[in-house]
Parts: sequence; C-alpha cells; structure tokens
Amino acid sequence: MKLTKSLLALALASSLVACIKNDDAPEGLQKAIPTAEQVKINLPQSASRSVGQLADWYVATRNVTATFNGGSAWVLVLVHTIVQFPVTTTSGDVYTWGPWHDGALAPAEYRLDVTDNQDGTYDYQLLGRSRTEANAQFEVVIDGFADPRPGELAGNGHFKLDFDAGKRVNPIDADPSARGSILATYDLSTKHLTLGIDTTNDAGEPVAADYTYNEAANGAGDMVFDVDGDAGGGAAKEHITLRSRWNSDGTGRADGRVTGGDITAAIEAQHLEASLPDGVHASECWDGMFKRTFYTNNLATYDASFPQPEGDVSACAFATEDLPPAN
Repeated sequence: MKLTKSLLALALASSLVACIKNDDAPEGLQKAIPTAEQVKINLPQSASRSVGQLADWYVATRNVTATFNGGSAWVLVLVHTIVQFPVTTTSGDVYTWGPWHDGALAPAEYRLDVTDNQDGTYDYQLLGRSRTEANAQFEVVIDGFADPRPGELAGNGHFKLDFDAGKRVNPIDADPSARGSILATYDLSTKHLTLGIDTTNDAGEPVAADYTYNEAANGAGDMVFDVDGDAGGGAAKEHITLRSRWNSDGTGRADGRVTGGDITAAIEAQHLEASLPDGVHASECWDGMFKRTFYTNNLATYDASFPQPEGDVSACAFATEDLPPAN
C-alpha cells in the first residue's frame, strides 16, 4: 500500500508540473490497459458469518484471490492513472511518461514506456531505478501487452509483475514478503484469467504454480490451482491440484488431489495402489455463509489418523468431484 500511494502521488504530482502539454498518446490507449476491476477474481464474501467452522478450502481460495487482486491492483491502477496524463516525450512509436520521483527523499523514480505497434495493439513497461544506489539502472517492474481491438470490455492481453525488481528499485516501500514474479493472461470477453507464478518458499526453494480462473455472467466462478509443494510431511515434493467452484450466492465446493512424493510412497508402503490409483483425493463444500457442510477424502477408509468424513454430500452446491486430469 505504501508503494501504491507513493506512485499514485508521484503520477498526480507530475501532471501538475507539466505546464506545457507535449505529445498526445495514441487514440484508444487509455482504454487499452485493463483496469484492476476488469481482471480481478470475484469470490463472494460476507461480513456476517454463522458461528461454526469456516470451510478450510474456502479460506484457501479467498487467500489466493486476495493475493492476486492486491498484487495486480496497484500496478494496473498506477499504469491506468499515468496514461490519463500528457506524454512527456516521444521517440518514433514509443511514448514515455516520466521519469518522475516523489520528492528529494524519494528512494526511487519511475517511468512508463508504451509502444504503439501500429496494428491496434500496445506494449507497455513500467520501469524504476533506485535513487539510493549509485549508478543504478532502470529495471522493468511491469511488462505488458494489450489488445483492445475486440472492443471495449472485450480486449485481451498479458502482463508480468516482477516483485524482486520492485524490491531492488524500492526496498523501503516494497512488500518484503513478495518475491518472484506473476505472469497474468486475460480475456475480458470471456472473463478468463490465467496466472503463472514463479517464486520461492520460506526456505528459498523454487516454487512454480499455475492458476486458471473463469467467471460466469451471473458472478459464479471456477478456479483451478496447480502447484508442486510439500503436502506429505517429508522432504519430497507432491503435486497438488485444487479446484474451487462457487455460485453467485457464495455456496461452493473445492476438490483436491495430491500425487507423487511422500504421498505416493505412503500409498505404495501400504499396498494401496489398486485402491488409490490416482493419489489422495479430498472434497469440501460450504454454504452461503462459508461454513463447511461436507467433507470427505479417499484415504480415511484405510488410515484412521487421516481426517474423517463429515456432513452430507446432498448439501453441496456441486454434487460431484470434477478435477482436471492429473499431470
């Protein structure tokens, strides 16, 4: 939030000192960049909740949405705000805003470069450099492509957020917990969004994850999350797939599958390959207040130490498990 406010203040302040209007941006550019609202993941939430256990996987789904929505919002708000103002300079088909900083004590300065590809599409980069490091060079913090040709609210494109570059540029205001990068690809006409995550865990080990999100016209949603991580308690990594589906009223279901690593080793040690040929599966449903109504897994029958089923599947908004094929 500090970085967001600082950059927005920087953009607004720069417009006040631009007394002489330079070159105008290409027509249509202001609508080409998607807004944060257009590419956000819309998960129903409620301020009032019934007493009881919130569904664990609803909470996990909510955390995923909050991470992406918050991480992308400041970028898109900033870029969308900057392009409303006069261009600082032009060089051929490249339009530049800045570089600007937020006063003598500002730790970083930024500039936005937009390239008109002369076919109705645009490439854009937000670059920054530290003002606290001698001879610091501009680094790309956001690198995007926008295609508004399908029409208003029907465009598509992608953008990559480099959190590590953001911290090198401005270690004072940047979120110290953010690391790695996110590549987001969107299609506004179908409300489709994919995310490719390259990051590290707390031990510094690389982690790669993929999200796919689709939103229906009535606000219902469907999200699939794939990641390699530790779900078996040992050193080996498992492959985890979590699919969450929800209706516009908040009712939903999540199905999960864990394969490989210690999970596969445990299945083989108990000679359960024939009974669990596709790894460990679990499902959870929640009501409109996000309280768990049903939970089951396919290992509890063979291992009493594993969480036991509860609730009735008839209470689920989606009656059956539906997961993409295992990788």
